Amino acid sequence: MTAPSRGPNPDSPAEEPTPAASVESPEGSDDPASAVPEPTVPEPTAPGDATTAEVGTPEAPVEGAADGVGSEDGGTASVGSPESPDGHPGDPSEDPVTDLPDTTDVPDPAATSTAVTGEADEPGQPEGTEATGSAAAGADDAPVAPDGAEGAATVPLSETEAELAAQRETLARIEARKAAKSGPIESGSRLSGKAADLLAAVRAVESGEKADSVFFDAPAPERPAPSVTGRPTTPAPERPTVPAPGAPVSVALVREVLAAGGAPDALAVQVADVLGEQAADILREDPWQLLSVPGVRPEQADGFARALLGGGCGPDDERRTAALITWRLESAARQGHTALDSAAVRSALAERSVPDPDEALLRAVADGVVLLFQDGAEDAAEAADGAPDDATEDAAEAEREATPPPVPVLLGLDRYALAEESLADGLARLAKAGADDRWAGAEPTELTRAVAASGLVTHTGGEAASAEPVALAETAGGLGLRAVVAVHSECGGPASGPAVVTVAALLAGTQGPGRDPEGALALDLLVVLDAPQLDVESAAMLVESMPDGSRLVLSGDPGRLGSAGAGRVFEDLLAAKVCPRIVSRTPDPGPIGELVSGIGIGELNAVDAPRKEVVIVPVRDAGEAVHRTVQLVADSVPRAIGVPPEQTQVITVGHGGSAGTRALNAALKQRLNPGPGRFGGFDPGDRVAYTPAPGRTVPGTVVSADAEGLRLDCAGGAGVTVPKDRVESAVRHGWALTAHQAVGMRWPAAVVVLPGDAAGGLNRPWVYTAFGRGERHLSVVHGVDQALPRAVTEIPAPERTTRLRPLLEGLLAPTP
Repeated sequence: MTAPSRGPNPDSPAEEPTPAASVESPEGSDDPASAVPEPTVPEPTAPGDATTAEVGTPEAPVEGAADGVGSEDGGTASVGSPESPDGHPGDPSEDPVTDLPDTTDVPDPAATSTAVTGEADEPGQPEGTEATGSAAAGADDAPVAPDGAEGAATVPLSETEAELAAQRETLARIEARKAAKSGPIESGSRLSGKAADLLAAVRAVESGEKADSVFFDAPAPERPAPSVTGRPTTPAPERPTVPAPGAPVSVALVREVLAAGGAPDALAVQVADVLGEQAADILREDPWQLLSVPGVRPEQADGFARALLGGGCGPDDERRTAALITWRLESAARQGHTALDSAAVRSALAERSVPDPDEALLRAVADGVVLLFQDGAEDAAEAADGAPDDATEDAAEAEREATPPPVPVLLGLDRYALAEESLADGLARLAKAGADDRWAGAEPTELTRAVAASGLVTHTGGEAASAEPVALAETAGGLGLRAVVAVHSECGGPASGPAVVTVAALLAGTQGPGRDPEGALALDLLVVLDAPQLDVESAAMLVESMPDGSRLVLSGDPGRLGSAGAGRVFEDLLAAKVCPRIVSRTPDPGPIGELVSGIGIGELNAVDAPRKEVVIVPVRDAGEAVHRTVQLVADSVPRAIGVPPEQTQVITVGHGGSAGTRALNAALKQRLNPGPGRFGGFDPGDRVAYTPAPGRTVPGTVVSADAEGLRLDCAGGAGVTVPKDRVESAVRHGWALTAHQAVGMRWPAAVVVLPGDAAGGLNRPWVYTAFGRGERHLSVVHGVDQALPRAVTEIPAPERTTRLRPLLEGLLAPTP
């Protein structure tokens, strides 16, 4: 099928060849010295026009794509199969677009992807891909070194530092409240069989009733009993959830230890942030604590330990096994899991040459390094006990076939277990709140009736649907209630309505109504947009801060990418069915809304875009993808759509690779804001992405730099000074972002880049999220062939192992 003619395209000026972008940034944390290959940008012989696309139907290639936005002859291109044309890129062509049969073979993405790069520091990406943020250092991310600056000056706490300190204080209050409760974690009471025996053994050891060697086949060395907090006594000390910038840590001592172990001294600041003031002493006693730093691999930590300890360490060293288990669970947390099946952890230990993985796991549980859970085992046992004894053989066989599989034994870190337990308790407290008569005067809409009846309500819908909970907050204000609207990002607020705050700033106390004398937020209604971006720790702090009798409305689009941190709070709450759920019927408008709505249900449909709202630009390789992207941002979109480059956002799959964010940012900087990068790779006017905390990206612009650090003008007009020693890990160029970084934000125009080597990183939530970031215009630089329709129709979001749903179901009866 062929879409109708789109109309004439504005005249296309002769394009200027874009020089190849040389990028010296490392690909990933595994090899700090590695570099991104230099992309090859083809030199077109003549300008061509991008073609508006029929999205979804595999079609023949369109020659001469992409100078203008839309083709002069009204031709269409497909997001299905942009094969390489015979002509040179940019050559005009009048070849018609021919439909391919539905039986066209779909190539295996694994076969077509030779260098798939993803975002290892964000959820949903396979292990072994590149880590972002502090895990990767590059030429565009080097530390600030302004002329004449000899060191960073001591500065008072900034807004970001105050925000982080407030988050730690809130988390400490939650932990204290949980510690005050008597008895073990409730989930432990549901264990049965071998897991229950193991838990009983662990508790006996902790209480001192029995020596730990009683419960293991092999004799164990004597050691002090674990502390009551469940933390390990020998391995790692407790580290803060959020690093404290400016903490009085002797980075020089850390550098000495790293040098002695053969590790790069560039890790010194990160090590000090993670391990605290005694980081140097901790590394000397337990070198495997180097694994606590994001991006460090086990083989690197092993080499570091051998250099420091010599022959005094081996593969069965208890410090090593404890660090490996923690590393595996922390790695899983970056993929969104709050716990892992014990079998997966056991396999990971075996792959790292641990002689007896089972004994290592038992020892880790006994030491409190990890916690053990089997949620739902009690219910399964009760169901089995209720079966009739006189059942016939046929009935027994049918019952065995209908019996659900055994409940797995899960292992988790206490920080996520504490957060998930606290979150479940807090949500149950809100859900059990009775009717509130103060809402009697509100207009009786579906949402207001739900909020009047329940303290916890979920609301789902697309971008346009967010106007409904915002209107609810305005209604609450008219009733004299204290209402607050919170979003994930500074760029994620509604276009009109009440002022909004970010979740991070609300928790830190830098925005919003503040707290009452009891420490709860001084509000009656909290509406959280972008609820899928809530990780379990942030959600626990937020819910714990809600006062009794208040209302919480969690609103969002479950089709988007999930949170960057551990957990799937919104999805688990929806699946548990323990509170009213309001499903919006407000559709997203325009061709972009139509396209994205179809993707949400697994369909990549053709859309009519008479004003070039959706444009498809087929490319043959990554070099051409970079060239066409720069051309679209700098020339075509401003000329044909009227959106300037500073309001156009480029979105791609990963940071590394020949068309990742590094390569694209280098090419875009060269075209839009060329300069020597004298401030650690940055110049005034550069667009940047600032990461004040893991999982949170703030767009901004470089203003200047001095001895104190890099000065940014961030979204919302906030001025931020990033200390010199943190620029490398917290600031990147921001013309191009990943979809995970862009989630929760929108721009007038978006250019989504899909090079051929990105096919393995695509799935339906990624495409759904990326394609929905443009308000007026979407260009798709398309080089993944059939991987795009396959991702939309066949590849859902990766599963996350979490415990929130069974915890909620155990506390609250599901609602019909």
